[in-house]
Amino acid sequence: LGVNLASRGDRLNNVWIWKQSRTMEAGQRRLISTGSEFERRYGYSRAVVQGNWCFVSGVTGYDYKTMSMPPTIEEQAKQCFQTIDGVLKEGGFRMEEIVRVQYTITCREHAERLAPILEHYLSEIRPAATMVVAGLIKEEMLVEIEVTAMKP
Repeated sequence: LGVNLASRGDRLNNVWIWKQSRTMEAGQRRLISTGSEFERRYGYSRAVVQGNWCFVSGVTGYDYKTMSMPPTIEEQAKQCFQTIDGVLKEGGFRMEEIVRVQYTITCREHAERLAPILEHYLSEIRPAATMVVAGLIKEEMLVEIEVTAMKP
């Protein structure tokens, strides 16, 4: 699966789309990046589009416009969904096509504070979901949201 990272492809709405040099059976693989230092340093893509699937890596509440982390879980979750929405759009997907979501929160008490945000963004979509309580890479990160979307 040789990925040609030397030629980045196109930058659309502040999201890099890397093009894979080899076409797969289910269609061409595209690697999408927000340009985050984490993506480069830890060697991953913000999302991978393969055929009618879009796999979005765990997204934290980091605001790439202000280069800051909001202080509350509610604000971080809203920012996560804004980033996810933008990445899905860059991959040719919509929020309504989310079929799976995993939330990682840093303490159980955050679950109730997070619920209204999840209800706002996902109550009509109702994807399969898992919530895990675990530590995240940086202390200020309170939530990480990972989604998978599929076109019908």
